Amino acid sequence: MHFVTFEVNGKAEIGVLSPDKEFVIPLQAAEQLTCGSTTLPGTMLELLDQGDAAVAIVQKIIAKLDASCPKLALAEVRILAPIPRPRKNIFCIGKNYVEHALEFEKTKDASVAVPKVPVIFSKPPTCVVGTGAIVKNHSHMTSQIDYEVELAVVIGKKASRVAKEEAYDYVFGYTIMNDVSARDLQKAHSQWIMGKGPDTFAPLGPSIVHKSAIPNPHDLFIKCAINGELRQNGNTKDMVFDIPTLIATLSSVVTLEPGDIIATGTPAGVGVGFNPPKFLNPGDEMRLEIENIGVLVNTIEK
Repeated sequence: MHFVTFEVNGKAEIGVLSPDKEFVIPLQAAEQLTCGSTTLPGTMLELLDQGDAAVAIVQKIIAKLDASCPKLALAEVRILAPIPRPRKNIFCIGKNYVEHALEFEKTKDASVAVPKVPVIFSKPPTCVVGTGAIVKNHSHMTSQIDYEVELAVVIGKKASRVAKEEAYDYVFGYTIMNDVSARDLQKAHSQWIMGKGPDTFAPLGPSIVHKSAIPNPHDLFIKCAINGELRQNGNTKDMVFDIPTLIATLSSVVTLEPGDIIATGTPAGVGVGFNPPKFLNPGDEMRLEIENIGVLVNTIEK
């Protein structure tokens, strides 16, 4: 199940993609037709609040799909970020792939570059935009905009002091996030929120894929191309700290709630890692892809 938030005729709704990924099935209309009920909500956060009960209804809708089921061609709608406005900051993990840690720290010594515990920072909700959206260049503040493709985990139920062995019970699904970064601001400030937190610096989507469709999130190819040039080409199996470790670490001090997002870090190949660096320019296209999830495309403001 690929859950999406979409806009049609000026109204935002939630839906699921059809099996061929060519249509959006609006969930409220589909539930009314196939089940004769209207229990599903109108926003993704509300659906996540309903948890397994909502998933069961969506599964029932999908099982009853036929020619009469309401559906909209992707060309007829605008896909938004699956969670257009998270309730709180996105939790982000820094230097969580060995090769990226080495390129970021400009060293070949993993004992120096690779963190011993997860490096955690955050991005405000105002960073979030959907696929196809323009990412602001913030040229009044930065000249070193960079890209980072990341697997993002979406929490499905309240989690506090979760053991690693139980961590996946609290996951709803997975999406893609671009951790757009202003490297000059990141370097100038001892904390990273100025470099990581500018408006539009967290493209998200295009969908949330339910965890049932991704039994092993630690074996997915993860790629990023800039203007067609492949820059990042990794696999999620190379994370330093896996998803259960990240959930256990965060939930040891923070209560995670439905709709919370954890961005799990990026593989090597970011712009700052090249010599000379390959920072983004106005008009550049960023194409991010993660296996079994989809493609997230955004362009830097001209």
